[in-house]
Amino acid sequence: MLNYLRDKISDRNPLRLLYHKIMAIIAALYYRFPSRYLNVIGITGTKGKTTTTNLTASILTEAGYKVGMTSTVNFRIGDLSWSNGTKMTSLGPFFLQKMLRRMVNENCTHAVLEVSSHAILQNRVWGVNFDTAVFTNISEEHVDYHGGFDNYLRTKGLLFDRLNRSSRKPHIKKVSILNRDDPHFSYFDQFLVDRQYTFGKKQGTVFAKNVELLASGTKFDLHVPNNQTDVHLKLPGEFNVYNAVAAATVGLANNINLQTIKDALEKASSVPGRYEAVNAGQKYTIIVEYAHTAESLESLLSLYKNLTKGKLYVVFGATGGGRDKAKRPKMGEAADKHADYIIVTDDDPYSENEWKIVEDICEGIQRKEGEGLWKIPNREEAIKLALTFAQEGDTVVVAGKGAEEVQMLRGKKIEWDDRKVIRSLLSREMKMEIGHGKFEKRENVYMEG
Repeated sequence: MLNYLRDKISDRNPLRLLYHKIMAIIAALYYRFPSRYLNVIGITGTKGKTTTTNLTASILTEAGYKVGMTSTVNFRIGDLSWSNGTKMTSLGPFFLQKMLRRMVNENCTHAVLEVSSHAILQNRVWGVNFDTAVFTNISEEHVDYHGGFDNYLRTKGLLFDRLNRSSRKPHIKKVSILNRDDPHFSYFDQFLVDRQYTFGKKQGTVFAKNVELLASGTKFDLHVPNNQTDVHLKLPGEFNVYNAVAAATVGLANNINLQTIKDALEKASSVPGRYEAVNAGQKYTIIVEYAHTAESLESLLSLYKNLTKGKLYVVFGATGGGRDKAKRPKMGEAADKHADYIIVTDDDPYSENEWKIVEDICEGIQRKEGEGLWKIPNREEAIKLALTFAQEGDTVVVAGKGAEEVQMLRGKKIEWDDRKVIRSLLSREMKMEIGHGKFEKRENVYMEG
């Protein structure tokens, strides 16, 4: 009966939203509003939320604070961390309030929460008293769910609108941290707070200059009021400079000194499934990335096109279930523009026809199938094809799922991890090579090659 009602009542139906709010109120009451005893930092936006959340937690930890964190990819309470296998950015209110209560019980001082637009609209974060709200950027995503971009923008804005209205905690100001370079900065700038900080690559309270993109990461000069330092970030790409500068701004707002911020940023490794390299001794590069919008896919591919000596392969799909169909051909255009070889496959089709999703993507691709383009709605076979073709000096980018550990396929949730699949395929390839009698030592394993 419950599943029947869910199918009949849309996600944005007022009755359904009321139900979510009632559940959130009960959860907050049951766990006794734990956010009252934490300095709570909420990070929202279209892209970069997960990495910014992790970098922010790292800076606070480097400064000596005990930190709790929730993100799309992982959770953290102090020194303990574990993966998020739910496919949800912001968990249900009972899970979230329980996590916050656990943070309080384990003497955390700060909580860093990745906040999705779905969580805001569905009141999953009701009863969480935020002290700092961070806006990374905004572009067209989830517009089908929200009923248009303007609704999506307003939903994101609710986090900032509610910030100033929430009760103050002793010695903690209400702070907004905004991307000054984003075209929609002025919308978020309208909300009143005790203090506002901005960041960017061109301007802001905190900004980056002299950005140098490297295969090993990025170098840039980090400027704060009356001071600056050079930073060598292990994370590649200009977009990660924005994520790092956003996190640095949170550090500045919490009175953390510049040297501590620099140390934390330079120690930070890649977030699982975000520009993550998979290395099993192969002579080409394999990158797993969460990129699932046209903008993020274009940024990803343009970066590795410049860093790759040989050919660039991309394996990707698009989410099904009726989600953001308009972005599918745009993702195809991004791949067509930058990749030498394109393999379009499954992402999370849900119950939608896999071939239809593939064809929607290919509407944006000018080349014909077989001419640098393959349509393979089986993700493992698609990855296998790319690994079979790749040669020394090439790069294979597997995009769309990142560190997710499940795939939604034909209405079922199945175990899936791009990284594990890649390692398994490489392992089989290595065993086949051994059978041909050629030997090469790679990571303490004798294998053919």
